[in-house]
Amino acid sequence: MINVILCGGNGTRLWPVSRTLMPKQFVKLFNEESLFQLTVERNNKLCDKNIIVSNTEQYFLALDQLEERGDYNFKKSSFLLEPVGRNTAPAIALACFEAQKDELILVTPSDHLIKDEVEYKKVVKKAKELALEGNLVTFGITAKFPETGFGYIEAELQNSNEDKGEVVGIDVKAFHEKPDFDTAKKYVEAGNYYWNSGMFCFKAGVFLEELKKHSPKIYEMSKVAFEEKQDISENIFRVTREDMENIPSDSIDYAVMEKSTKVKVIPANINWSDLGSFEALSEEIPNDENNNLVMTKKFTAMIDVEDLIVVDTKDALLISKKGSSQKIKAVVNKLKEEGSHLPDIHMTAYRPWGSYTVLEDTPGYKVKSIMVKPGKRLSLQKHYHRNEHWIVVSGTATVTVGEKVILLRPNESTYIKMGEVHRLENAGKIPVIMIEAQVGEYTGEDDIVRLEDDFKRD
Repeated sequence: MINVILCGGNGTRLWPVSRTLMPKQFVKLFNEESLFQLTVERNNKLCDKNIIVSNTEQYFLALDQLEERGDYNFKKSSFLLEPVGRNTAPAIALACFEAQKDELILVTPSDHLIKDEVEYKKVVKKAKELALEGNLVTFGITAKFPETGFGYIEAELQNSNEDKGEVVGIDVKAFHEKPDFDTAKKYVEAGNYYWNSGMFCFKAGVFLEELKKHSPKIYEMSKVAFEEKQDISENIFRVTREDMENIPSDSIDYAVMEKSTKVKVIPANINWSDLGSFEALSEEIPNDENNNLVMTKKFTAMIDVEDLIVVDTKDALLISKKGSSQKIKAVVNKLKEEGSHLPDIHMTAYRPWGSYTVLEDTPGYKVKSIMVKPGKRLSLQKHYHRNEHWIVVSGTATVTVGEKVILLRPNESTYIKMGEVHRLENAGKIPVIMIEAQVGEYTGEDDIVRLEDDFKRD
């Protein structure tokens, strides 16, 4: 069985912890492990290999977090890189084209928490049995309260052995979008409605047949995109932007599951959470002795207040009444309308070669601390709107400036004029730490012209 891990999504409702370039699935929330890492570990026990679907930025985050596990077998992984997201139906279709028709596919988001792995193993086993019979299987989470942030799966009413602890598969009657509170309350009271977990199991060929039947345009354009994909290496392939944009954007629910007659749902009591809000996150992380959830090292004092969510990062402060954090998305949308970088990136940004932290960002200049991992180098590049001063703090940097190649050691520096071709490389055994001062009328991250790049970025 192949685990298709979906790494898309920005986790907007957990802003400012979650950003576009560091979404919640890669934030290390649980004992220095991320939800992505927990997903890989959980499903590696059940699957022979995985296909990780992500955009280019998320691919490097995923790769770094897999490398942190020294025992991880990279031969088990393939990476499908999307230049632009087109929702879950195309992503799953592309992964299924990569598999053999009779191979079983277990589709899982990368940003969900599952704490009952014993029960999870049971429901996946049952899903495999139903999928081998030609069904499209989805996992429904028993609705314990009227949640308005989830979609719902309506199952056929029938006598089942669910109450006896036996894992069963039930025919699906309908899928429902996120309801209002009164409707959600009726769903819970009915007893045959389940939260839509976004997890699925089926044969690759069965899914593609149903996609072709019910959403032929998505099927055809996904097939074209797959056939014209760029093979970056033996286990990494990337779809071209033009081909990806030609695929209609749609979810697997709309494109297939709502229309197919082959769908079964397995009620799954697996202690599941999508961690889609700070309220949900507070249920999973222990409170301190004052019954507060504290996730900052900064001393924070609040007097005579209660039921507040206070999220403090280096560049953003969020204060919300507990129970209202679903409205954070509106804040993020407002920031995007204003052209702010805050929805996209933290002060520390991770790159395939290492990371950088913005120390100061003022009109006319920007100061960064840059870390380059051993054996890595930045792209050969130039800038049209800024000059740069580099000062090495630790390690030995190999610096290309125009036709010159020089070594810079701690407390040594160089200057790169606007428009000059340059590159920074770490050929040593320890990280290179460097301070970069940018001076110019524009210091945005999009003022980079890449001439050569080891990581084949656009």
